[in-house]
Amino acid sequence: MPPLSAAVRALLIANAVFFVAGLLPGMGERMVGWFAFWFPRNEHFALWQVVTYMFMHGGIGHLFFNMFALVSFGTLLERQWGSRKFLIFYFLCGIGAGLIYAGVNWAEFTSIYNRLAGAGMTPPVIESILSTGRYSGVQSDPATHAALLDLYRLHTTPMVGASGAIYGILVAFGLLYPNAKLALLFLPMPIAAKFFIPVLLALDLFSGVTGFSLFGGGIAHFAHLGGALIGFLLMWYWRNQARANAGNPRWRQN
Repeated sequence: MPPLSAAVRALLIANAVFFVAGLLPGMGERMVGWFAFWFPRNEHFALWQVVTYMFMHGGIGHLFFNMFALVSFGTLLERQWGSRKFLIFYFLCGIGAGLIYAGVNWAEFTSIYNRLAGAGMTPPVIESILSTGRYSGVQSDPATHAALLDLYRLHTTPMVGASGAIYGILVAFGLLYPNAKLALLFLPMPIAAKFFIPVLLALDLFSGVTGFSLFGGGIAHFAHLGGALIGFLLMWYWRNQARANAGNPRWRQN
């Protein structure tokens, strides 16, 4: 493996520092409260979390796979673009992924909240359930009970991980190197990036819409898709910008 590029190395170190710090006695819950990306109505929410959540991970496996993808694909992109452009791309994809995920959750939260209010549950009762987590005294049918659980989950479950930024990197890699063969542990033969990445995105979309995930629960599928979308839009913008500059006499070279 070639030496790590500067920005990728810095990101690896930062993610490792955050992970190790979270293992220190008494620091795990504090760091989640400070740096994970909470639902905007939650008391733990802060604006800086749209950046810091990318350095938080739910376990060693989560950290390993994200950092493995960062090294595998990000190093090549950084060597082609330079560190500054790569970091801009990385953070824009990660921030965009967080904002899109928050927007999807906000729309779902609002829909469930209005549905419960329309069914006769008063806003003070709903707010009390969200703040205390106790709803045993509320008389409800199974459907209402399930809706309350979904509402509480949206309100109290933070998002962590660099996956949104990593999905942006995957999309950029697939657009620049569509015929590159990817050797994956769970497939018997290498598969071209132009086939693997669209299938991966389609699986995330399916899981996000249906709630059924082949990769297990607790995955922010719409954050993955959000990072991929921002990555695609950035690549599209930069390509058009390069074409425009190529047609400008100021940018022509012999």
